[in-house]
Amino acid sequence: MSLVPGLSDRELTEGAIEIARAAAAAILVVYDGEFEVERKADASPVTAADMAAHHVIVDGLARLTPDIPVLSEESADEVDLAQRRQWNRLWLVDPLDGTREFVKRNGEFSVNLALIEDGVAVFGLVLAPVGGALWYAQRGGAAFRRDGDLTTQVHAQVPPAQPMRVAASRSHHSQRSDDFLVRAHREAAGGIRMVSLGSSLKFCRIAEGSLDLYPRFGPTSEWDTAAGQCVLEAAGGALLDPQGRPFRYNQREHLLNGDFIALGDRALPWKEWRDG
Repeated sequence: MSLVPGLSDRELTEGAIEIARAAAAAILVVYDGEFEVERKADASPVTAADMAAHHVIVDGLARLTPDIPVLSEESADEVDLAQRRQWNRLWLVDPLDGTREFVKRNGEFSVNLALIEDGVAVFGLVLAPVGGALWYAQRGGAAFRRDGDLTTQVHAQVPPAQPMRVAASRSHHSQRSDDFLVRAHREAAGGIRMVSLGSSLKFCRIAEGSLDLYPRFGPTSEWDTAAGQCVLEAAGGALLDPQGRPFRYNQREHLLNGDFIALGDRALPWKEWRDG
């Protein structure tokens, strides 16, 4: 049974990839020129690239899946709780994840599309506009990376490398994450090696086995994690809340996530490293 009635899963995947690539092209037009940085109400940055990608994605999804509503970071304020509570199926979109990295021009930003059904990410796609690599997966299936026309299946690394490769956000930092990393370095076989990387690309690197762990202590939004979680789970990894439960989406009054651990090897004793 296909994820979307009237549309094969292949048509859904290829249609979503086409939309994401069009959004990436719109982002790069801005990236390659001069742009201004504005601030939202929460002080997070936004640029013309965020809005250009947003419009490309919303318009594209309206053509691909006209009966499925879209909740995008750049239009979330226009959707009230009563409205989205009626949506058991929706697209959860971050048109440009990693705007701070975009502003720094380091290339570590992404386009994120996730199809949510009854709170679960059942399809996810993450695309890196710089370089063009993309990762995608369907719940219950395999995870894939595509570079141009070359598609390969990806797997999280189990057991992790020694030293264990731990992703660190370039733009977000906390004392709790420092404490976690000290304990992990002390107790993990071979210690740890830190790798700084921006945006949801961290989930994809774990999914393909080039990173092992990403601890995040502090808020993110649902559109920051949904697509990456789907890819990571299909590759054999997990994204878990502090109680060890997978994230669910559009289930609460707000759209903020709590703390999480993303890992390639589900057997890692991350709770011990967190609690000391």
